[in-house]
Amino acid sequence: MKSASSRRTSPPDASNQGGEVRDEEGSSAGAAAWADMRETTEVVAACQKGDPLAQRRLYEASHQNVYRLVVRMVGLQDAADVTQQVFLQTFRKIGQFSGRSQFGTWIYRVAVNESLQHLRKSKRTRRIQPLEQEPTDRSPDGRKKVEDAELLEQALAQLEPELRSTFLLREVEGLSYGDIASAIDIPEGTVGSRLNRARRELKQCLVELGWEP
Repeated sequence: MKSASSRRTSPPDASNQGGEVRDEEGSSAGAAAWADMRETTEVVAACQKGDPLAQRRLYEASHQNVYRLVVRMVGLQDAADVTQQVFLQTFRKIGQFSGRSQFGTWIYRVAVNESLQHLRKSKRTRRIQPLEQEPTDRSPDGRKKVEDAELLEQALAQLEPELRSTFLLREVEGLSYGDIASAIDIPEGTVGSRLNRARRELKQCLVELGWEP
């Protein structure tokens, strides 16, 4: 892989490596699945009654977001299995969802918990397989974007899982500090300190991988 030092003066942007488009307030377009709160409430209520059609609708609305987070938490090899487990737990526990938070935040919490449990059991927190990026744009700029994405994924894989989950929920999924605190069950003030540490360690990882500020 070529060094990124000749191309950039700032670290690669994690917020758009997955292809998401962010609005003016910085929210990920991936959260659009939860934009219609009344529809979401209706679907969740039907799922709590065991409606299989509602379960299918919920799965289709949230699968992409959940998988995007899980694949960066546990790696490509195990992402499909962990994502499946996330939805099994979601439908088992959906009766516990009270509506005090957004459902999208609640399912992210399930996804983070399942990912962390998987990593603890497998003891592979330092051997996450980076995402494989295949350029659709064969131009020099297109190849550089792919190289940056690969570099960032390698650096992300070296972060401690708790830091990685906090960073991803903020920079990729676009959650607020309050929603992140709810999703991973930590004080809101801790979210900021974890993000600062994650960004600092991510930058150091990038330098060690060949990027120079």
